[in-house]
Amino acid sequence: MDFTLPEELRMLRETVARFVREELRPLEKDVIRREAERGLTDAPLVPPEVEEHLKKKAKEIGIYGIDVPEEYGGQNLGMLAKAVVIEELKTSITPFVLPPDSPNLFMLKETCKGEQIQKYFIPYANGDMKSAIAITEPGAGSDPAGMKTRAEYKNGKWVINGQKIFISNARHADFIIVMAVTDQAKGSRGGITAFLVDKDTKGMSIPTVFTTIGEHAPYGVYFDDVEVPESQVLGEIGKGFGPMQNRLGVRRLEIAARSLGYARRCMELMLPQANDRVTFGHPLADRQAVQWWIADSFQEMEMVRLITWRLACMIDEGATDWRRDAAMVKLQGSEMIMRVVDRAMQLYGGMGMTKDMPLEYMSRACRVWRIYEGPSEVHRWFIARDLLKNGMPKEWL
Repeated sequence: MDFTLPEELRMLRETVARFVREELRPLEKDVIRREAERGLTDAPLVPPEVEEHLKKKAKEIGIYGIDVPEEYGGQNLGMLAKAVVIEELKTSITPFVLPPDSPNLFMLKETCKGEQIQKYFIPYANGDMKSAIAITEPGAGSDPAGMKTRAEYKNGKWVINGQKIFISNARHADFIIVMAVTDQAKGSRGGITAFLVDKDTKGMSIPTVFTTIGEHAPYGVYFDDVEVPESQVLGEIGKGFGPMQNRLGVRRLEIAARSLGYARRCMELMLPQANDRVTFGHPLADRQAVQWWIADSFQEMEMVRLITWRLACMIDEGATDWRRDAAMVKLQGSEMIMRVVDRAMQLYGGMGMTKDMPLEYMSRACRVWRIYEGPSEVHRWFIARDLLKNGMPKEWL
């Protein structure tokens, strides 16, 4: 069992670290200002022209399409490489995501067929198209099996009716992966289907933006007799729930990696502050409380990294069922970063509360990670249910 990264991934990490220093961190003050000024709008925190520059630069230095298959122009470096890259990127608060967004890529790679590969997968993999996925509904957030959006087959077409909420990127996507019930009696066991719905499709509207805490601005999406041909069925009819769950698992791994990046930034700020700041005649580093903040933060960060890398390796090695591990890394990562950023803010005192530093931004940006892709309570319930049903993992027996 080797806990060191291979040489190619260490080199990749150094390349991304340089990109963060030279391109992302210089944008942070502007990101903080734009987030404070946008109010109840969905104004982007990174201007479109700046985002295009960042994408171009990422291509130039070879960090684009990390997990895209080679036959489609990517590097096919796998999920461990993606986890390493995401952690490095999130040592900056600048919200830049290397396209294509991995979870939807993972699902499209598994389910696209025939003409869909040329029409959707390849342009998406190349970064020429943007996507969103519509799962969450007013009465089906933590329990996607309870979704009510319906798709009925009428006159040779599928007709979708329903409502989705908290859909990231919906207004900016070229197409949306829409999850809908096609057989109410079967539900999640054969009754949920995925559809590819192009932007501006008649009957689909995106009138609502939810101005949530931090940097997120998801949307409400409405479907009023939206007609799509059979060619827009993604995967098999009635078998959309499994690929969707795997897609959610990839996002959960990404949230853990994001949490690690933020935690590293916090540690980067905490150590010099503890050594340099003097109160009552002694540096903060002499205070036991401060020592414990630093010790606990480092240990928690390292533990999350180990289980995150383990999950990434499982995926790369072809594991087919890693839902419990995905729940665990998302749960531990999202809760770890809340503790770490809180300690960092406490260590800096009044300055930690200001917009002159990235900490208060981080505290709000990461708060949603305990909710999105399943709240902590649901993940705990799922992990316990799995263990009570199936017992301890065989490798520990």
